[in-house]
Amino acid sequence: MKFVCYSAWDQLPDSADALFAQAEQDSIFFSRPWFENLSAALDDDQTLVLACVVTGNHVLAILPLVKSAGHTWLSLKHRYTTHYSLLLAKDDQQQVLTCLAQGLSQLPLRSLLLEPVADDDRSIAGLQRYLETAGFSCEQHFRLYNWIYRVQGQSWADYLAARPARLRNTLARKQRKLEREHGYDIRLFTGNEVPPAMADYHAVYRASWKANEQYAGFLDGMVAGFSRPGWSRLAVLYVRGQPVAAQLWFVCHGKASIFRLAYHEAWRQYSPGSILTAFLMAYVIDVDKVEAIDFLTGNDAYKQDWMSERRDRWRISYINTNPTEKQSIHLHRPLTALLKWLKDRVYNPFFRQ
Repeated sequence: MKFVCYSAWDQLPDSADALFAQAEQDSIFFSRPWFENLSAALDDDQTLVLACVVTGNHVLAILPLVKSAGHTWLSLKHRYTTHYSLLLAKDDQQQVLTCLAQGLSQLPLRSLLLEPVADDDRSIAGLQRYLETAGFSCEQHFRLYNWIYRVQGQSWADYLAARPARLRNTLARKQRKLEREHGYDIRLFTGNEVPPAMADYHAVYRASWKANEQYAGFLDGMVAGFSRPGWSRLAVLYVRGQPVAAQLWFVCHGKASIFRLAYHEAWRQYSPGSILTAFLMAYVIDVDKVEAIDFLTGNDAYKQDWMSERRDRWRISYINTNPTEKQSIHLHRPLTALLKWLKDRVYNPFFRQ
């Protein structure tokens, strides 16, 4: 068993796919398409580091990290990330975590910043115990709120009946008003239909109250990656053939994630966003048969009308309180030398057991 750092996805042994397949059962944010799209969007001064524990060609743990200027290494994440975690095989976890923690302690870093982490994440909690043994101190701070709804076998009709009367009345009134005054049509795109339909999403977003889509390239790359396995859901509301509202959701292993919402500012009085949310809620509950619906980041008041449970996410800083002399030498080298040091050690174990 050894600790290895890889700097590119194609360097990972093929067995890593099984670990990603296991992890994505818990969250789409642990899937390989998600992490690969994140790494494609790194800045020029950032380097991908896949900190792994392997035995032979079998990958037992993956901690996706980013190395940039300075002595703090970061979790591979995006502003859209709701949940970050260590990917950990089920076998020999104590040995694997010991190996990973000791390997990380030998890297030229002063601190390791992981976020956003769930407070009940057993993999991260286990890693923390062994990092503390290896000489790291831990600091935990609140990062963000995450609203979800656990469906528990309900139908759409059951779900809607349990929503606040204010929301139900608004939906019914706005649907009638829009249909009576203009007429409308909703089209749902799924799987490989979604990437070519993103033009309508972007048209709506540009006409919305939001700023220009700062991460359009990242979003399109993510949609392409998630559409291949059939995870993408894009609903667009049209009035006389023109896109007025659009919502991008993802459905993966029984969990629906509400990712991006936008509507044309001129149509605000008809609440087209709420109409679309209701449409997609009905679809993922009655057709996709999801077990949970995730509204991702934010504590917006309107989310409480649709969801039922708020969860906390945390930022955890691991500070190396006892860096070795070898670490100190490398830490004080220029950045170019430090990156060369890391590159030269790719594929080489930092720790053997």
